[in-house]
Amino acid sequence: MTQNRVLTGITTTGTPHLGNYLGAIKPAVRASQDASLSSYFFLADYHALIKCHDPERVARSTREIAATWLALGLDTDNATFYRQSDIPEIPQLTWILTCLCSKGLMNRAHAYKASVDANRDSGKTDLDDGVTMGLFSYPILMAADILMFNAKHIPVGKDQIQHIEMARDVAGRFNHTYADLFVLPEPMVDDDPLTISGLDGRKMSKSYDNTIPLFCSEDELLKLIKQIKTDSKAPGEPKDADDSTIFELYSLFASDEESADFRTKFEQGIGWGDAKLELFEYLNNYLKAPRERYNELMQDLSSVEAELLKGAEKAREYSVPLLQQVRDAVGLRSLTATSVAVSEQKAKKEKSAEQLARAEEGRRRGILMQLKPLLEQVEQADDKAAVAQQLIAEKAAQVESLKKKAKQKAENELELLREEWAQYL
Repeated sequence: MTQNRVLTGITTTGTPHLGNYLGAIKPAVRASQDASLSSYFFLADYHALIKCHDPERVARSTREIAATWLALGLDTDNATFYRQSDIPEIPQLTWILTCLCSKGLMNRAHAYKASVDANRDSGKTDLDDGVTMGLFSYPILMAADILMFNAKHIPVGKDQIQHIEMARDVAGRFNHTYADLFVLPEPMVDDDPLTISGLDGRKMSKSYDNTIPLFCSEDELLKLIKQIKTDSKAPGEPKDADDSTIFELYSLFASDEESADFRTKFEQGIGWGDAKLELFEYLNNYLKAPRERYNELMQDLSSVEAELLKGAEKAREYSVPLLQQVRDAVGLRSLTATSVAVSEQKAKKEKSAEQLARAEEGRRRGILMQLKPLLEQVEQADDKAAVAQQLIAEKAAQVESLKKKAKQKAENELELLREEWAQYL
């Protein structure tokens, strides 16, 4: 089942906005409803502590994100939805992996290098100024998140591929050093990731403070939409829909037919105020039902907590026995316990080595069988060559013998001629 296991974490440092919904939440909800997938979604509250030291913000964000995902239809019976800090096996695994991970690997982490570069650019002599061990080693925590559930497929952006590679590296070291317990994860990268524009035209991001909260009130939604940046074209002048944040947001929620109608209005010169009003009415109607559900959940946080605890219990059905195998493999055992995992892994490796040896022997035999006809031909050729050399030697001997006989005969005839000639003198 690990071949179809997908895992995604959501850092609890902000309020979900339209960009989060379209880029991550909507596809995750769809995946949670797919019975062929084993989906794990977690609130990454340990990760939130790396940069956010405001406890109220972390707590508020955790409530808002959990309620948002549930309000939008996350199937918690099919998928596993949990809070990272409810799984005590994760920090334990993090420490074990930390003891295997080289500092050099962490030195190459993008976030750490960016902090060092920022300190260097600002002229600071201490290049590690402001760098906590959480920031430095958080890729190991991320590796533990993934390996704790042996997730195979990890949806990430291109800038996050390095973290999956690091997780593979650490998993490979553990498997080689102790026991083959971890699946090597693979990144799932969207080659054409969705980029959603914010109020000012830049990418919608909390960093730019240009977001539209997913479940803000109707009044707040209208107020924010009115702030969307537009050009100076007056009503009646044709407008470029492809260069409009208003049209972009509308088309991301609307059907193709509805988007085509809205595009026609742009070509016919709809006024910016009217266009913003149409966007508001469409989004408000689209979000009305889940917003109401969200508000109900925010007033009934005990039910949200129950869902998270249900997910944690479900997740720990996997994490507890796996961590026990990990502890056993590294030697953290009861004094009277025997290393079942190590024995099993040793037997597997021995069996694997034996199978490999048999396979190698079979491969060699196969090669020999393929080469046998050729070897026979070579041997036959060698035999023929030997016979030919023998015949050549015999012929050479015969020729040499004939040469000697001819020479002897010529000498005898010459001698007779000399004797006859002597009689005439």
